[in-house]
Amino acid sequence: MNLHAIKAIYVYEMKRFFRTIFESLLSPVISTTLYFVVFGAAIGSRIEEVEGVSYGAFIVPGLIMLSVMTQAISNASFGIYFPKFIGTIFELLSAPINFFEIVLGYVGAAATKSLLIGGVILITAGFFVDLDIQHPVMMLVFLVMICVSFALFGFIIGIWSENFQQLQLIPLLVITPLVFLGGAFYSVSMLPEGWQTVTLFNPVVYLISGFRWSFFGVADVGVGLSLAAIGIFFALCLGVVWWIFKTGYRIKS
Repeated sequence: MNLHAIKAIYVYEMKRFFRTIFESLLSPVISTTLYFVVFGAAIGSRIEEVEGVSYGAFIVPGLIMLSVMTQAISNASFGIYFPKFIGTIFELLSAPINFFEIVLGYVGAAATKSLLIGGVILITAGFFVDLDIQHPVMMLVFLVMICVSFALFGFIIGIWSENFQQLQLIPLLVITPLVFLGGAFYSVSMLPEGWQTVTLFNPVVYLISGFRWSFFGVADVGVGLSLAAIGIFFALCLGVVWWIFKTGYRIKS
């Protein structure tokens, strides 16, 4: 394995993040504060508890997931799209480095960025509500797996995209609605029975549910199903990335 090449890609991507670290970290702090003002104060005054958890604390895992998923996709997609856009990807493809090492560098950097932002949101939330994480190890497992999986998904979007507008198409029109409809700010059990069944077809439900369980010990679906859903999504994304490099889809033409 070419560790030097992986490190070069990873460090380059992380430097790009740290050049705008103030904006990168300030944005989630402001958005988290606004969510707590709107959801925590306005709605929380009417809904005191959800499944034995204060509403303000209940929405924290959903807030983290919303930011982590979108940031992982955004960072990974832009990271690989920009070399395509300026043509330097051909230098990368001709270098003594295989596709796994390329993916490891870009995806690793994107996952690290989203993990840092998730940590910032968690710390910010601690100023508004009391958080007692019941399963901290599992919380980290869920968070890392989701960061890596969605960074892989973002890498795929970056390869697929033909312009900067397409980079934001799926995060804005697909991921964000799925998170909002996936129990980020409410429990699936609060919905009518028919809608509960429909909601279970939303894959994001399983990710948010497992992550929330690691905080409060409550979940809309079984923890095993949540882990399986993340594992399947990771495997699918990895398979698509392998196919992209095997066929040269939108990177060699």
